Amino acid sequence: MRLLVQSTNNLARASRRCFATSSVVRKDLVQDLYIRELKAYKPAPAAKDAHVGAVREFSQPKTPAPPSVPADLASELSAYDAAEPSLAPKSADSAAAPTSTEGKLGGPALLKFLQEDLPADDHHHH
Repeated sequence: MRLLVQSTNNLARASRRCFATSSVVRKDLVQDLYIRELKAYKPAPAAKDAHVGAVREFSQPKTPAPPSVPADLASELSAYDAAEPSLAPKSADSAAAPTSTEGKLGGPALLKFLQEDLPADDHHHH
């Protein structure tokens, strides 16, 4: 029994030695040096003409001239209205193409087809 008490006392003494009872704060030397250098830093003042060469001088663009309207605008418009439109010549391919609508749906038939329900599949997968 005495041996048990002695071993627990030794353990208690050893565990007390492992833990620091006082909270000694160690200073961080690197942090102190960094903060001191930051506080001591004074940037060089910028010269008043530092922007020269990096920025171009602003110059107002010239105001555009208004478009000129022809003096005889009415006669030009009447000549345009009187002219016949020129039609493109029909090619031989378009004349030979079938004009039947076999297999194709027109406007109302296409709309009716699109509005119909889809056919139900009778396939049963087990």
